Amino acid sequence: MSGPLLCEGRVVIVTGAGRGLGRAHALAYATEGARVVVNDLGVGLDGTPGPDSPAARVVEEIRAAGGQAVAHGGDIATTEGAASLVRTALETYGRLDTLVNNAGFLRDRMLVNLDEDDWDAVLRVHLKGHFLPLKHAAAHWRAEAKDGRTPRARVVNTSSGAGLLGSVGQGNYSAAKAGIIGLTLVAAAELGRYGVQVNAIAPAARTRMTERTFADTMAAPDADSFDAMAPENVSPLVVWLGASASTGVTGRVFETEGGRITVMEGWRPGPTADKGARWTPSEAGDTALKLLAQAEVPGAVYGAG
Repeated sequence: MSGPLLCEGRVVIVTGAGRGLGRAHALAYATEGARVVVNDLGVGLDGTPGPDSPAARVVEEIRAAGGQAVAHGGDIATTEGAASLVRTALETYGRLDTLVNNAGFLRDRMLVNLDEDDWDAVLRVHLKGHFLPLKHAAAHWRAEAKDGRTPRARVVNTSSGAGLLGSVGQGNYSAAKAGIIGLTLVAAAELGRYGVQVNAIAPAARTRMTERTFADTMAAPDADSFDAMAPENVSPLVVWLGASASTGVTGRVFETEGGRITVMEGWRPGPTADKGARWTPSEAGDTALKLLAQAEVPGAVYGAG
């Protein structure tokens, strides 16, 4: 006999949920009993408007399987779009428990060829598109806590290995994804008093955004083999982080790919030296080289050398 559903009764927002990872997350939450607000603007890979509504198709999938879902097509990188996203959850289901920030697209260029518009567009959808839904959801949860109804709220942000190590040809994307990690840490520290836990994932999976990155592993697996790059592999951790079962876990970053989950450990003090007075430039350089010789070698930037 199966046990209780992990997210029974919870209301979950998933942004960028029309395809890829977001769609997998939305379906996984619904399978675990959540009522899901499926957000997707319906744009192309580069952020330009698309011809149909992928959010509505995912809602139909969820409903056909016996779940509950509603579509939201607003632009969550605008104040009104983010506010209406939260309103949709509250007006449709009367509550909000979990926010999964997932929306994004790519405009890859080497730095010397990267236009300002391409920089702004990617920072806007990834970083601002995380900040604004988080801001409006957090305002609701703070009001609930102040009224004596402290929630068991959860936020799952979507970073990337590019945000942890960098990625050649993706200066805009890498900067945005690194910014999401910083935002996650601050939000976890600020919102814990209101019953809100905030974590981030750095997933690797086969989606529209990663077709070129994982070109060598895009071939469909044999029927009996494990498809390590399927986006559905990432969703179980996202569902658990968005459930009450994850109580006590906040301010963390998890890398997840295939059947592997890794707790990522970010910047922390390594080898250090203190003269107790001002260094000369030569002294500072000699000391830096000695410290580097004692330090761990950083991970390689994706696509380098």
